[in-house]
Amino acid sequence: MTDSLYLEFLNTSSKDKWQNLGLIRRSGVVVPLFSIYSKRSIGIADFLDLRLVCDWVKEVGMSIIQLLPLNDTGFHFRPYDCESGFALEPMYINLEELKGTDISEFLFAIKQLNNKFPISKRVDYRIKKEKIEILWKIFEKIKDNLAEEFYIYQKKYIFWLEDYCLFKVIKEKYLQKSWEEWPVFLRDRQDLESFKRENKDRLNFYAWLQWQAYEQLKSIKAYAKDKGIFLMGDLPLLVSRDSADIWAKRDYFKLEFSSGAPPDMYYAKGQRWGMPPYNWDNMAKNNYDYIIEKLKYAENFYDIFRIDHVVGIFRIWSIPITEPLENAGLNGYFDPKDEKIWEEHGKNILSIIVKNTSMLACAEDLGTVPKCSYKVLKELGIPGIEVLRWNKDWQKSCNFKEPQSYRTLAISTISTHDSSNLEAWWSFEAGTVDEELFKRYLKEKNIDFDTVKEALFDLNLSFHKRLRWKKEINNIEKILSILKLNEKEVPHIIELYRCSYLEKEKFWKAIGLEGEMREKPDKLFCRNVLEYIAKTASIFCINLLFDWLSISDIFSDDCWLRRINFPGTLSDLNWSYVMPLSLEGILNLNTNKDIKKINKEYYRI
Repeated sequence: MTDSLYLEFLNTSSKDKWQNLGLIRRSGVVVPLFSIYSKRSIGIADFLDLRLVCDWVKEVGMSIIQLLPLNDTGFHFRPYDCESGFALEPMYINLEELKGTDISEFLFAIKQLNNKFPISKRVDYRIKKEKIEILWKIFEKIKDNLAEEFYIYQKKYIFWLEDYCLFKVIKEKYLQKSWEEWPVFLRDRQDLESFKRENKDRLNFYAWLQWQAYEQLKSIKAYAKDKGIFLMGDLPLLVSRDSADIWAKRDYFKLEFSSGAPPDMYYAKGQRWGMPPYNWDNMAKNNYDYIIEKLKYAENFYDIFRIDHVVGIFRIWSIPITEPLENAGLNGYFDPKDEKIWEEHGKNILSIIVKNTSMLACAEDLGTVPKCSYKVLKELGIPGIEVLRWNKDWQKSCNFKEPQSYRTLAISTISTHDSSNLEAWWSFEAGTVDEELFKRYLKEKNIDFDTVKEALFDLNLSFHKRLRWKKEINNIEKILSILKLNEKEVPHIIELYRCSYLEKEKFWKAIGLEGEMREKPDKLFCRNVLEYIAKTASIFCINLLFDWLSISDIFSDDCWLRRINFPGTLSDLNWSYVMPLSLEGILNLNTNKDIKKINKEYYRI
């Protein structure tokens, strides 16, 4: 395969970004920072552990590290529901390499923290509070002799930094209550000057934390550059309702709504995320300063960035906050309501984004995608994402697409942070339908699920509320006979069947495996999948760390729980999974040679 496949990218608005990156087939890895650790990590990884990730990526022939959002999440620890679209997560600050600071008298306290929070299978997020307490003690010692660079940093990023620090200190004063519950004079920003005077040290402390995080993550970008590696940041489209951004700039948001996603085949009630949608009209009055400043700050750390839920820029599913929570995303609507203006609306905002950053924008264009999205992304030179399990001929055969039919302007991948990993998908989801969605369709026809489930589904192969069709249900007529309905009465059920029946057998054939399909994902299966995704026409191929290492022997846990996030749920299982092996151990895996061979064989080195 030659670079000529990608020459058209130079005729787009992102021409300069592609010239900087080169029209080169690249391979990369998605790394949740909380899921990795080094031998010196204290309870959780820190920014400087990314040096070892760079070393591994270089070792296996990759050149992109994609990070999940690194924004400050407060004490909720949901990366896509952050307290600031700018501020970095102070929990990830490395305590031993603080700039302009002598930590010698704090070494014992740091050692105690390390003993108290050993690395385990799940992150113990209580470490954040205690780590910040140590950082406060360090800051108290030097607060009257801070480096000149710190003050330069403060002035340079005043657009967001002052409001963020105020927000953090006020939340402390009021025991982390939402800004909507603060006293009116603080909630509505009526008397902030006296508050600033009274809390000068604590405000400076939060700014100092951000400066330390800034310096450390910026150093990782430089370290990666020396190795020919590009860092890809993830900039959440939205921020938490309880965030510094919304408290300070609430006219930029529609607070009477919650954003989310409409019902689909995976989420029967849709999704309700909680973050308010943007008020784009108000933002336009200030020339989109909020978006532009966010991009300028991110350039310090990243060469590429991912726009989460890019379709929300064209139109976003908006749910009135008066809607009961149990209805999730059922009763919302797309904003703007007029489908005719979606293309112009999205293109205008994305054009502003592309014009005002040196980073290459990439887009997460999944879910219910309006046709205009593909058109605009192509015009602007913004890669979308092609997820292997969903990349099918949905209209006709439901067969998996051939690798060469993937979009060239795209990132091909096996899984996402919101999906199951490769092994869990194959073990529990492939060839199944969502039980809740199926029940809902039956309820609409007054059919009791329990009376038909054993006739339709193989319950021995149905797990985690995913239903596997019985092999003998090999045509639509058998379904209709069991349900005692005609085809016109159950179009949604027929569509579910058409898209999922024998899905595993189709995939087995697509990835080139012979013989009878095996239920469990062995190493041969996983390797074939890695090769399949690597040979796609997409210019980038970026997989979760878990999926790359599926051909190793390091995992012995339940692959269903080896997951970053279960969307639509609040659970300790979300955003907490920790790898079973340190970065030093991963660097020494024999599997690394196999990964490098795959990248080399499919011209991704």
